[in-house]
Amino acid sequence: MKRVLSSVITVVISFCLVAGFAPASIAKAENIKVGAILAVTGGASFLGGPEARTLEMMVEEINAKGGINGNKIDLIIKDSGANPEKAISFAKQLIEEDKVFAIIGPSTSGETMKIKNIVEEAQMILLSCAAAEVIVNPVAKYVFKTPQKDSHAVEKIYGTMKDLGITKIAVLSGNTGFGNAGKGQLEKIAPEFGIEILASEVYDKKATDLSAVVAKLMANKDIQAVVNWSIVPAQGILAKNMRQAGWDVPLFQSHGFGNIKYVEAGGAAAEGIIFPAGRLLIANSLPEDHPQKQLLVKYLIDYETKYPDDKVSTFGGHAYDALTILVAAIEKAGTDKEKVRDAIENLTGLAGTAGVFNFSPEDHNGLDINSFEMLTVKDGKFAIYQK
Repeated sequence: MKRVLSSVITVVISFCLVAGFAPASIAKAENIKVGAILAVTGGASFLGGPEARTLEMMVEEINAKGGINGNKIDLIIKDSGANPEKAISFAKQLIEEDKVFAIIGPSTSGETMKIKNIVEEAQMILLSCAAAEVIVNPVAKYVFKTPQKDSHAVEKIYGTMKDLGITKIAVLSGNTGFGNAGKGQLEKIAPEFGIEILASEVYDKKATDLSAVVAKLMANKDIQAVVNWSIVPAQGILAKNMRQAGWDVPLFQSHGFGNIKYVEAGGAAAEGIIFPAGRLLIANSLPEDHPQKQLLVKYLIDYETKYPDDKVSTFGGHAYDALTILVAAIEKAGTDKEKVRDAIENLTGLAGTAGVFNFSPEDHNGLDINSFEMLTVKDGKFAIYQK
């Protein structure tokens, strides 16, 4: 009887397969195409390089373990070189030709804003690795981002200034989407902390010498500190120019400073820079029971073991979080794109490198101000800032 039943089941399954359909339990797993638009080369390669390497490392590990619910990931990385026009072209290509399930990136805010409407109209899930708050404010149904909010970064900086008795400052920013967005938040929030911006200067993102700007600001003896908002190597150039001029007021940087290569570019002049960042850069200093500790240390070890010539950065962490969020949503909702979008929007308590994510229909970033720690540069390394 058992032999007969087995034969009947075999015949039924064979018929189903020949007829072009299969029971769900034996349906063939399909690869999930994930696109990524990253600045792997060019002036923003300090962002896109770690992001691309992180995704490649994670996909390799996920696929080696059988994929997501049996579905392996096909990763398609497009190198935009931080060029917004290339980002637009690649977004359309990934959507129309490659027919990807979701897109991770771009690396920069300017690129992300250029493709925000494109992905929204195509109903394509986008998990941006860029930081500007305008990416998710106002909320767009299919657009999410993993770096912390500009406004929270500003609040952490101004809170530290308040503790130090600093009330009069100068603001410098690069002429990028990130720089412009940060400048806007610095100006908007300043009155809440009793901060007066005495001077504001915007420099070209390709600048190689900011000594003229420094000289101009130094002429105002009332300036007590400088805030620089950029992601470009000019962060290190500014620090050098300030110290060369003998201007020893505190230099604050944005959360775009979270790559040790920026410290190396600044050399001795980078010593003492103060900035907000996620806890990845000080992972080993966290208490053992911290909700991010295990994840951060694993990512740090995995990354620096696989890429011994590169140190872990918060930027690679943004890509780590993007794929982690996507995987968690697919594990929960399957491969129905709309259900996955809904799952992302309702993910809560998910630990990432930037913090613990709690998304909602009103919040497509999911991080609060506690995701930031104030850090400084001490002996050429990142350390927790202490007054």
